[in-house]
Amino acid sequence: MTDAPELAVTGSTGQLGALVARQLSQAGSQQRLLVRDAARAPELGGAVPFVTTYAEPERTKTALSGAKTLFMVSAAEAEDRLQQHYAFVDAAAAAGVQHIVYTSFFGAAPDSTFTLGRDHFATEERIKASGMDYTFLRDNFYLDFLPLLAGEDGVIRGPAGDGAMAAVARSDIAHSAVTVLRDPSLHVGRTYDLTGPEDISLARAAELLTAGTGRAITFHNETLAEAYGSRASYGAPPWQVDAWVSTYTAIAAGELAGPTSAVHELTGREPLSLAQFLAEAHTL
Repeated sequence: MTDAPELAVTGSTGQLGALVARQLSQAGSQQRLLVRDAARAPELGGAVPFVTTYAEPERTKTALSGAKTLFMVSAAEAEDRLQQHYAFVDAAAAAGVQHIVYTSFFGAAPDSTFTLGRDHFATEERIKASGMDYTFLRDNFYLDFLPLLAGEDGVIRGPAGDGAMAAVARSDIAHSAVTVLRDPSLHVGRTYDLTGPEDISLARAAELLTAGTGRAITFHNETLAEAYGSRASYGAPPWQVDAWVSTYTAIAAGELAGPTSAVHELTGREPLSLAQFLAEAHTL
């Protein structure tokens, strides 16, 4: 495997990973794409697919043999996601990976209100203990998700109160990640809190979505009981419902507020606001 690219990228069949892989290819970077199914790997210049999953340590060690830098997109939400992360991080270290760049979550902590933020913190700690160099990209809530929060009736429902978040565009995260991956030695041991340019409440987001999409969007501040009740019909497991609801309670608690300059620091350009994001999406 020593003749394979020294940069490995996960998630290239997903949205963030695909953006990162495409931009790396456009910049002339050689990369190995770690995918579940080689047939689904994007066809990019300088990209070679390697088949593995986060939960397969032996296949992962083979896929990462000779790789020096690894971009690790957090796994799909699952009850055992943290165990998958641990297995993958341990396998990467065993394979000799020198530097791992991990997509974490804004404010990740052992007691994050957002339940999945606790898993991100635990993954960070596992990476730190592995001996590999690391860079953590702590992404705020995605601007890309906001238009999807409204139900068919145009109402965003959740117990977010008047809390605000510094939501960030997925494209700004991708540009930031590519900067790090192109010269990872400059970012060893760094944690970047990636945000948009402003704090917005869901009530304000509803106003901007109405203006930007032409669809009438409003925000209804649910109680906790209402939030769990309105999501019960989906039949999701308790951990998943807790994650959904705690997305909103984390906003209410102020844990997603506080714009940073990290995107500008990494990319040299200001991150997109919700209004700008919607305007760009409308022109595509």
